[in-house]
Amino acid sequence: MKEITLTPTNFENAIWEGHILSDAEPSIEAIYLDELLEGIELIPANGGWNLRIPVPIAALSDGVHCIAIYDADSDRKLSDFTIIAGTPAADDLRAEVALLRSELDMLKRAFRRSMAPKP
Repeated sequence: MKEITLTPTNFENAIWEGHILSDAEPSIEAIYLDELLEGIELIPANGGWNLRIPVPIAALSDGVHCIAIYDADSDRKLSDFTIIAGTPAADDLRAEVALLRSELDMLKRAFRRSMAPKP
């Protein structure tokens, strides 16, 4: 099994970037509000891949928004990032709840896959 390490590098102009170290080219998914994000780029670089995830405009609005990043082959969560816009309260628990929701969505997907009939 390939081991994947994701290191965040930059978040600017609605593009989140990270560097992936892996034995083979990974298959990456990013999820926001239980939807797969489109336009993810993997660019070979420095013995791995540079990952670019365009952040949807809806995530750049008031509130707390969480985007989770997964290895699609193993369904293993690699990382996540939270965007807080507007007037957040100190020690805001909404970010934690958003993260828990994204992890619960991942568990639901894995459970559904394991319960699906095998061909």
